[in-house]
Amino acid sequence: MAPPSPNRMTLAEKIGQMAQIAMANATAEVIAKNFIVHGLNNVYNATIFPHNIGLGATREYVSLHWNPSLVKRIGAATALEVGATGIPYVFAPCVAVCRDPRWGRCYESYSEDPKVVEMMTEIIPGLQGDLPMTSSKGVPFVSGKKKVAACAKHFVGDGGTHLGINENNTIVNFHGLLSIHMPPYYHAIFKGVSTVMISHSSWNGIKMHQNRYLITDFLKNKLRFRGFVISDWKGIDKITTPPHANYTYSILSAILAGIDMVMIPFDYPEFINDLTFLVNQNFIPMSRINDAVRRILRVKFTVGLFENPFADYSLAAEVGKREHRELAREAVRKLLEKPCFPYLRMPRKFL
Repeated sequence: MAPPSPNRMTLAEKIGQMAQIAMANATAEVIAKNFIVHGLNNVYNATIFPHNIGLGATREYVSLHWNPSLVKRIGAATALEVGATGIPYVFAPCVAVCRDPRWGRCYESYSEDPKVVEMMTEIIPGLQGDLPMTSSKGVPFVSGKKKVAACAKHFVGDGGTHLGINENNTIVNFHGLLSIHMPPYYHAIFKGVSTVMISHSSWNGIKMHQNRYLITDFLKNKLRFRGFVISDWKGIDKITTPPHANYTYSILSAILAGIDMVMIPFDYPEFINDLTFLVNQNFIPMSRINDAVRRILRVKFTVGLFENPFADYSLAAEVGKREHRELAREAVRKLLEKPCFPYLRMPRKFL
C-alpha cells in the first residue's frame, strides 16, 4: 500500500491534517464535517507521553549504574502499554540538555552532559523498534503494531535559557548550540525518530517557533529529517507578545518556518480559517502545505494507521503487566544504588 498523496486531497483536508486539537473538542462534527481535523493531543487531566522524571543522571552515574539498554526496555514497555490504549504516538523523549538548575523543568532532562543525553536517545528504538540497517538517514521508522511513534523535544536549546527561566532566551553562538544542545537530535534522527517538537524558547532573540533557519534549513535540509515537525502546546500563539496578539502573523511565520503540525487545543476554528485565507491569498505557497501534509502522512503510514486505525485489543493484557511493574522497580533500584541527582553547573555567585 502506497502512502496517500496530498495531491489527491482538498485544501480543507490538508489543513485538517495539520491541526492537532484537544480531545475535549473532538466531536464527530469537528472531525468529519466542519473542519476535517485529524489529530488529537491530550486526554483531560492526563498526558499521552512518558516524562524523563527519575531517569536523569550524571555521566559517571550512567557508566556505573544506569545504562541505555535499561532505558530502551522502558521505552519498549511504554510502547506496549500506550499502544494498548489505542494511542499510536508519544511526546517523548525530551532530549533537553539542562545547563542551569534554576530551570524548573530540569526533571525533564536526562543530564547537563550532551553525551549522556545522546546515550539516552536509546529509548527511541525501544518505543519505535530497531532501525533496519538498510533504512535511509532521517526517515521515520516504526516497526509494527507493538510500537509507537516517538517525538524528540524541544527543538532546540530549551535547557539552556538565560538564568534558567522557562521558555526564555537561549544565548549561545552557533558553535555552542551545535556542540551542547543539538547532538541529541543527531542521534534521534539517526535512530529514525518520527517527529520533532519545537521549543517555546528563543535562540538569541528569535522565537524557535518562527526560526526558519533552524527548522527548515538545518533540521529538514541539513540533517535530512523526513518526519514531521510539531509545535508545542499553543506554541505559535507565543510568537507575539502578548500571546495571540496577531494570530494571523503567528500562523504565517510558523508555517513558513517549517512547522508541519500545530497544537491548537482550543482555537482551531481561527487557525483553520486563517491558514485557509493565507493559502488562498498566496501568502503561504501550496508547496509548503503539501510538504507538511506529505510528512504527516508519511509518519501515519509508517505507524500503520491506514491499515490498523483502531486500538489492538489483543494488547490489553500489557497494561499494568507484572513484568512492566518489575521493570519499574528495577529502574528505581538502579537509581537508589547511588545518589542520582544530576550534577549541574551552579553559577559561581550561588555557590
